[in-house]
Amino acid sequence: MTTDQLADEFEPIRGQLKSYILRITASVADAEDIVQDTYIKATEKLQTFKGESSLKTWLFAIASNLAKDNLRARKRWVENVTDIAKDAAHSDPQFFREAMLIQATSPQAQFEIREHIAFCFTCIAKSLPLEQQIAILLKEVYEFKVNEITQIIDTTEAMVKYYLHTGRTKLIAIFEGRCALINKQGICHQCSELNGIFNPKQKFQEEAMKIEMARQAGTADKEHLFDLRMKVLQGIDPFTSGAAVLQLHHLEHNREVMEKYLEKTAN
Repeated sequence: MTTDQLADEFEPIRGQLKSYILRITASVADAEDIVQDTYIKATEKLQTFKGESSLKTWLFAIASNLAKDNLRARKRWVENVTDIAKDAAHSDPQFFREAMLIQATSPQAQFEIREHIAFCFTCIAKSLPLEQQIAILLKEVYEFKVNEITQIIDTTEAMVKYYLHTGRTKLIAIFEGRCALINKQGICHQCSELNGIFNPKQKFQEEAMKIEMARQAGTADKEHLFDLRMKVLQGIDPFTSGAAVLQLHHLEHNREVMEKYLEKTAN
């Protein structure tokens, strides 16, 4: 493969790489930098690509290693990150002023429940050990096979299956206890609360019932509900969706809040 061929084939993969890295780092700046560094590194190492895996798998391996280096010194987020960020937002009038301005001026600022489901997953998944978070994203969202994930994160098939099982089990338990959309005892009502702020005339239950996960919440088992949640993520590009600018503003706020929280609790 030549560098010109790499450039041509990299472009269709760039968007998925960027959304993948965003979901690992929760940082737009880091996602942009790591994707660009992935291309540079791929160009430098092009002679080592022998076609033993797909180019996409090879590029995701480079990006994953760069993301792990980026996050190595950073702590995992806590499971109740959304509660902590919500409290911080309520005490920060500037956050809502910025959000309302975005909604008034940006074509990508419509609050949609399915978008918030994807946003919520990004935050909650950062409470997992990094290897589990990466394995879950690769398998459940970007639909890599187990043998491809072993190449991307350079481990055994047994370890990939362990990461997937452990991470999936943990996330199901978290969402079962938190998400009011899938469990009447769920403690988190941010979807409905934010919908009330940004869409005051919209009936929340009617909007929620447009999402298969919410429709099946009372009848489907936990595993199936998790699969439906993953379907929501698969259908959303956090950089190009109709709610991208608003949700990225929200994600940046959560990242800043969590960094301050983790620094404070470490002292």
